[in-house]
Amino acid sequence: MNADDPTTPHDLTGTHDPDRFPAGRPLLIRGATVVTMDTGPGTLPGTDVLVTDGTIAAVGPHLSAPHGTAVIEAHGALLIPGFVDTHRHMWQSALRGLGVDWTLTNYIDALGQLLPHFRPQDVYAGNHLGMVEAVADGVTTVVDWSHGCSTPAHADAAVDALMSVPGRARWAYGRIGPDLSWVTDGEVDRIRAARFSADDQLVTMQLALDLPPDLSAADAALSHAAKQALPVTTHAGVFGIVGDAAVAHLARQDALSPSTTLVHAASLSDDSYRRIADSGASLSLSAESELNAGQGYPPTGAARRFGIPLSLSMDTVVWWSGDMFSAMRSTLSAERGLVFLQAHARGEQVSSHDLRAVDVLRYATLGGAEALGLADRIGSITPGKCADLVLLRADTPSMTPVNNPVGHLVFQAGRGDIDTVVVNGRVLKHRGELIGIDLRRARRQAEASRDHLRGAVGEAAWQNLVDPPGATG
Repeated sequence: MNADDPTTPHDLTGTHDPDRFPAGRPLLIRGATVVTMDTGPGTLPGTDVLVTDGTIAAVGPHLSAPHGTAVIEAHGALLIPGFVDTHRHMWQSALRGLGVDWTLTNYIDALGQLLPHFRPQDVYAGNHLGMVEAVADGVTTVVDWSHGCSTPAHADAAVDALMSVPGRARWAYGRIGPDLSWVTDGEVDRIRAARFSADDQLVTMQLALDLPPDLSAADAALSHAAKQALPVTTHAGVFGIVGDAAVAHLARQDALSPSTTLVHAASLSDDSYRRIADSGASLSLSAESELNAGQGYPPTGAARRFGIPLSLSMDTVVWWSGDMFSAMRSTLSAERGLVFLQAHARGEQVSSHDLRAVDVLRYATLGGAEALGLADRIGSITPGKCADLVLLRADTPSMTPVNNPVGHLVFQAGRGDIDTVVVNGRVLKHRGELIGIDLRRARRQAEASRDHLRGAVGEAAWQNLVDPPGATG
């Protein structure tokens, strides 16, 4: 960046020094275009945001700041609330890109081969790298859909990793397989009491419960979750695996509620969407996943038609990018492409878009906060909320000029444009560099985990995972 150019985010208080951003020091981000995601203020050009004690203290022009405040000049830059990813299997991060040509069938087969070889340290390595990646990419809150926790030791390792990085996370405890007795045998209560005693800590807990083929076998687990007031997230509407019967069963068990998140929900009937809408439950859409793996088609149209709340997620970096900018673009493109295709089949033209850029930006921020029951704390740049903020620089080619801030964020910006990331008032990235987070350690751990897993399955099997057999016939 050019330090003499007032239109670029530049820190006037000195050189890049991590020690100037200690926890608890007030922070003033000055002169940004603030996309608040708050329906009242909307988008505010030339606006300051003051952060004190981890909280957004004030939003407005020409704010005064307490003595000793760290100042980030952000004239011309875009400031947004941090992204909220409501479904990511972070334990798989060391397998990044392995499944680029997989279908859902390939994925299930691969898990069958790989999961028995996952040690607690492999879960730790994946979760730690996943948290580092999330922070670096402006995902200030991420749901770790942690269904690789085969034993209590794996679960403890997952939580240790999430807590080793000062981002915000929701740990969704789960296990692969039809046996849900681990929910009621004391294990969930043990780890909750030991690790999640405070409701306002950065890492909080919920359950990731996939319904088994015998739906009634999930009843005891669902009842335990309700009694313990633990939110539940579950895969639903996955073609050929879990469908309308599961949604109906959840409804009969009073297990659909505003604290329930249904992932994908991409192959359901109108009756199921109606049940979900009536319950107040929300959907977590992973458009890159649904379009590439075969769960069904991203159901943004059905969700809007029935008034079902939506959030976005990246699913797993085994296939996809982990990039919430990509999630927004994929979501918007999937619906618009389908609307055009259907209209053209009728011999009609589409004159205007129903799903707008502001909608998907909301899904990626405030919608995620609402799904997690955290909308009073995060999801918008509103005084009194936690300071989870992302500043995008203004001096890259893709960020010049900004004519439509919301549209620019959805179709022009990318994670490489992220200058500064703040979580709970703490600066974790500035001028494109992570602060107080050891990326080299995360890389070493992930590479060692990858090498272990590759050796465990054998080179021939590994190569078959990299390049699965193509379709025949």
